[in-house]
Amino acid sequence: MKFLEDRIMKDGQVRPGNILKVDSFLNHQLDVELLDEVGRAFYEKYKEAGITRILTIEASGIAIACMTAQYFHVPVVFAKKAKSRNIDGDVYTSVVHSFTYGKDYTITLSKKFLGPEDKVLLVDDFLAVGKAMRGMLDVCSQAGARVAGIGIAIEKGFQEGGRILRSEGYDVTSLAIVDKMTDDGQIWFR
Repeated sequence: MKFLEDRIMKDGQVRPGNILKVDSFLNHQLDVELLDEVGRAFYEKYKEAGITRILTIEASGIAIACMTAQYFHVPVVFAKKAKSRNIDGDVYTSVVHSFTYGKDYTITLSKKFLGPEDKVLLVDDFLAVGKAMRGMLDVCSQAGARVAGIGIAIEKGFQEGGRILRSEGYDVTSLAIVDKMTDDGQIWFR
């Protein structure tokens, strides 16, 4: 979507190693008006899908999930990156590799918040190779929940995650698809 591409061009920073920093508006400091537009765009795409839950992984996806859920009037559920003492009862878990941090971690979600009656919209800030999304899909599979769609703010189209998910039949909506970035700061969109 043009509004997100424009903001990336204005305030995004390309770093060596195909890193796109958008921390001034999307995943560290938050521009809530922009996030509201992101949430509304996902709602417009999936409003007829019967969504009962919005699911993401902590932490960067939470703001996007909340802004999206306000339009659907459904709860946000987020997978935690570590099992904490305040999660009670049975949990779903999945191992996810973080490109950003260069390590594996186990996501955890309480079974009481996701089940076979749910129709889920998965959301996240970035999609590159799809490891985080694989973890969320695994959790949905364990729960017997149906995935109605995947909403991504920024997809790195030059990496395989989005292509593979689409080839598997998932309805992936990426609001900005970056086709190419160069270390001198140039960005091309699809």
